[in-house]
Amino acid sequence: MYLKELTKYFLNKDVLFKDLIEINPKDLGSRKKIKIYKATATNNSYYAIFIVDGKSRFIRKNANDLLELFNKLVDKQGHNFKEKELLISSPLCSKAKKFLQENKWSVRIDFV
Repeated sequence: MYLKELTKYFLNKDVLFKDLIEINPKDLGSRKKIKIYKATATNNSYYAIFIVDGKSRFIRKNANDLLELFNKLVDKQGHNFKEKELLISSPLCSKAKKFLQENKWSVRIDFV
């Protein structure tokens, strides 16, 4: 469902993917309503893309859960991703945003 929008969104940011695969959160032991994608750009940068589409505020605890989920993805894929993207449509707590940026995440609130 999101593949077309995701490709168009990143194309507007001058990032073209040659490979984009959806990862099921259940494969990582999560029951969260989150979309997870792993992607390879044409410049061979590896992306881990997490899409959170919720109504409630994204707080620091959610950021910790996201990091945990990312670490499980790294273990399962056997690959350390260069780019970590969070695309979010719900309100974002400033502490959560700061925490993610300190951990080298790109937080984008202009998707969806």
